[in-house]
Amino acid sequence: MNLTKLLNRLVMPGLFALYMLTLFRVILFKYGSIDIDFLWSRLQKNLEKPEYSMHRMQYGNFIPLKTIFDTVLSPSSHEVINLVGNIVAFMPFGIFLLLLSKSKTISLIGVFIQSLGMSLLLECLQVFFSIGNFDVDDLILNTSGGLLGYCVFRLYSSRLKS
Repeated sequence: MNLTKLLNRLVMPGLFALYMLTLFRVILFKYGSIDIDFLWSRLQKNLEKPEYSMHRMQYGNFIPLKTIFDTVLSPSSHEVINLVGNIVAFMPFGIFLLLLSKSKTISLIGVFIQSLGMSLLLECLQVFFSIGNFDVDDLILNTSGGLLGYCVFRLYSSRLKS
């Protein structure tokens, strides 16, 4: 087995799994440890009292670009880090989608749909486990990060070929 096949079959999926674990940990646990008992207790609480989740949804942001504009108009270091971090965190996702796709033919639309889907999953999990608030701007930023990673990698790889 040559080196390229080894990378494509073993190393890339392993790196992607490690990236996804890190992404889930950062977004859902904010660098804290993954506590299954904590998640289980939150899940039970939300299943027993769905109104608790509904109450938490009141604190979410469902107005597109609201958080982004608020950050641009009056930036604080925490908000800027959050804004940039949401983009940067998903850039590897777009790159991995391209690297792991069969014959490197995934389209920009495919990356858009998968980045949006993964971001939506993470946002919903935050609400479902009561460990964060839903923010539509996170969907926008994360999806943009996936698309940016895809485009940067495409440009970089086309430059290497020429």
